Amino acid sequence: MGLLEFNKLPINTLVGADWKTFNAITKGREIDAAYKGKYRLTKAVCRLLSTLAPLQDKRYEKLLADKPLEHDPVFILGHWRSGTTFVHNVFSCDKHFGYNTTYQTVFPHLMMWGQPFFKKNMSWLMPDKRPTDNMELAVDLPQEEEFALANMMPYTYYNFWFLPKHQQEYADKYLLFDDISEAELKVFEETFTKLIKISLWNTHGTQFLSKNPPHTGRVKELVKMFPNAKFIYLMRNPYTVFESTRSFFTNTIQPLKLQDITPAELERNILSVYAKLYHKYEADKASIPAGNLIEVKFEDFEADAMGMTEHIYDALSIPGFADARAAIEQYVGGKKGYKKNKYKYDDRTVQLVQDNWDFALKQWNYEL
Repeated sequence: MGLLEFNKLPINTLVGADWKTFNAITKGREIDAAYKGKYRLTKAVCRLLSTLAPLQDKRYEKLLADKPLEHDPVFILGHWRSGTTFVHNVFSCDKHFGYNTTYQTVFPHLMMWGQPFFKKNMSWLMPDKRPTDNMELAVDLPQEEEFALANMMPYTYYNFWFLPKHQQEYADKYLLFDDISEAELKVFEETFTKLIKISLWNTHGTQFLSKNPPHTGRVKELVKMFPNAKFIYLMRNPYTVFESTRSFFTNTIQPLKLQDITPAELERNILSVYAKLYHKYEADKASIPAGNLIEVKFEDFEADAMGMTEHIYDALSIPGFADARAAIEQYVGGKKGYKKNKYKYDDRTVQLVQDNWDFALKQWNYEL
């Protein structure tokens, strides 16, 4: 157990941002009175740590900047709480994959310089399980890269964790890329490529394995960047996804936010963003070349993780399953008996999902 409780963190994850990004995200934004102390402390630590960022930049330019990627990435897509973390952990057992680590999400500028020192301190402080679902937490475990991107540039959806009053604005611009400018898009491409190269260098992989729900709204752009990328799209019962997302967002936002948002507002945003993400993915998935996309119900994957993993490798022509089989079997075997959250759907929840997400219930044939 870490020394700090998740809900009582005195700073938020923007401590790991570079100074330019921190200022761009917070400029002109209102910080609510209850969080001004957290904002000031986060800002002070960020200002101090950001002086070290040029040390990494020099190493990156020397070692990685001009080095081409050997393979296009594999992207695990799906709305939050659709099982993406479990699938990510399973596939990351294959050592040919590289990935963004939990440490990297917070300190993306302290990867190629100073990592041993800062990682050791982070491991002492952080809890060993996610408070929302009991999934393990550790500095070197695979993690979604959006938090790292949020500390490397101001053009990410995850700005909403800090400034939730602007969640819909961030969704339209940086989740769906509907209103993003060409200049902002160029920064996204360059920053994401840099993150991938550093992640592969750090984990000694040859192909980047991405688990990042926001990428579900960026398929068309990702195919432009990586024409032969592979995509695994996860579906899950919308009743479970809604109940789980509401719980996850409500808990996760507490130590991160610098503005207040009511439970009703957060709930409305979840209902709206799910629909936007669903329809954007459905519209853009045609841009993925034949043979590079597989769509999987998480319930099927969970019921037979080994069989489904092998099937996905075959369907997407991903090499290396035979070599990774033993490690995957060990991980999957270790998850037996894992206690998941159990959700009971009250009448209001059922009605909200049916009124707002009926399209998904019908397309994927989900019932209560």
